[in-house]
Amino acid sequence: MDMHRRNVLRGAGAAGAIVAAAAAGLVKPGVAFAAPPNKAAAEAKSTADAMKALGVSGAAETKDIVIKAPDIAENGAVVPIEIESKIPNTESIAVFVDKNPFPYVGTFDVSKGGVPFVALRVKVGESSPVRVVAMAGGKPYTTAKEVKVTIGGCGG
Repeated sequence: MDMHRRNVLRGAGAAGAIVAAAAAGLVKPGVAFAAPPNKAAAEAKSTADAMKALGVSGAAETKDIVIKAPDIAENGAVVPIEIESKIPNTESIAVFVDKNPFPYVGTFDVSKGGVPFVALRVKVGESSPVRVVAMAGGKPYTTAKEVKVTIGGCGG
């Protein structure tokens, strides 16, 4: 059997199971796929306001959060970032791009015992620090990495 055909059939089977569960009232689609957003953080115009809305303002600086991002992004519309927290018992990782019109990118929860690692692609409107806040033991920790943008980004 062709591998592409197998993948299509597997995906169709999974989608059918989700639709059946939703139709039976076992799963609510909005709840199954995403946590409700923090509206105040999402609409904040500054990183400080977004961090305050998330309850992580006053985070302690640390070198135990590793951000791998390009020093110079050739295209700000798609900037790859990898984040790893080496802080024990990391519960969540929040990402911000300081100079974007809406700096809050999102929060990623880490399952107990899970590896606190996130890989994503973000839009960076102009040269800006990418700030990460990790929650561990109920305390916020932060670090940032400057990413310079040559073209693209939010503005064009």
